[in-house]
Amino acid sequence: MIVVPARMGQINKRTLLGRLQKMGQGSRAELARLLGISQPTAGRIVDELLAVKVLEELPDGAAGADTGKTNGRLGRPSRMLRLDSTHPRFVAIHLGVSETRLALVPLGVGNAEHWDLSFPTPPSAEEWSRLLRNASQSLNAKGLWGVLVSAPGIVDENGCRILFSPNLHWTEKADLPALLRDIWNVPVLLVQEERALSLGHHAAVPEDDSFLLVDFGEGVGGAVVVGGQSYTGPLPVSGELGHTPVLGNWRPCGCGAVGCVETLISTRGLLQSFALAVPGAAHTWPSLIQYISQEGVTSWLGEAIDAAAAVIAGAANVLGVGHIVITGSLTELSPGVVTHLERAVVKGTMWARFGKVTCVSAPRRRTLGLVCVGLDRLVASLSDQFPSKSSRLFLEFQQHNPSALP
Repeated sequence: MIVVPARMGQINKRTLLGRLQKMGQGSRAELARLLGISQPTAGRIVDELLAVKVLEELPDGAAGADTGKTNGRLGRPSRMLRLDSTHPRFVAIHLGVSETRLALVPLGVGNAEHWDLSFPTPPSAEEWSRLLRNASQSLNAKGLWGVLVSAPGIVDENGCRILFSPNLHWTEKADLPALLRDIWNVPVLLVQEERALSLGHHAAVPEDDSFLLVDFGEGVGGAVVVGGQSYTGPLPVSGELGHTPVLGNWRPCGCGAVGCVETLISTRGLLQSFALAVPGAAHTWPSLIQYISQEGVTSWLGEAIDAAAAVIAGAANVLGVGHIVITGSLTELSPGVVTHLERAVVKGTMWARFGKVTCVSAPRRRTLGLVCVGLDRLVASLSDQFPSKSSRLFLEFQQHNPSALP
């Protein structure tokens, strides 16, 4: 393939931003060396990104900064750079089954999860839009570059629509981007929620470059990162682990099937089993946490964990990954729950017979993952000659809203 200069510039810019996000900070010379490009090329990209406040220079004497030695080729002190952490550029939205959360986030959002506002997710697009509009008045967002939405279900990210959502069926018919642009008038990206979580984990823990992330919550879903890249198949369906049927399970699922594993191991499923096993208890999530801390992994809980482990092990065998990252509600229970899950997953994976299979718990990093997508699909093409569809919308927005750039 012949790479034209404009396309090469886009690749270099995207690579530089991704590398700097994982590094946290770095100098021009360091970035040039790691990316395998000349220092003048790195300097030119950096200057362009500094001009539009995608990057910022750390003040002299900041932690990790260089000693101030002048780099002859670039003709300036080798000051440390990082993604701009001062100006909020995105509205990050977590569209959850029971709760919607919002946050104003800069490009340098950091690893810790952060949300500014939340409200119960309503049963209709019209009510969701009304509540978002009210929330937007409290956010006081200025100079935005986009809205980034973490959404459950089968998400066509390129088409920016939700094809199927077992637990939020109203989103399937709603034009969510149009609703959001009517409030903020900026480009909108929809991101499948587990993919956002996996990108956030990789950005925070770059040494984990190949893994299967499984998130437990109101549903159960997964996403795969291989060689530092998010895995996507030819269809916009991947990681739907929760909708694998379990023999002997007759609980109806929101997807229309019967016996899906998430009806056993999701928060709703666990509370349902808790109510059947301990009818006299308060059937709330805090009460379940306290019960498990006292009783440990009881038989009904062990059966649910074993069912989930079998699904995870099957996915690991097909994908050929030996590192499993667990996030979400299951990690809130006693450490013995994750230990039980890990042992059951290892028992069911073929690779454990020849090598090492690991299963670890990790915090959710949804906002970081959303910003990863915003950087890749919007910011990396700020001035490219051949931007993507999402970037063209962004460029058109910038042309009609010059105040959005400093």
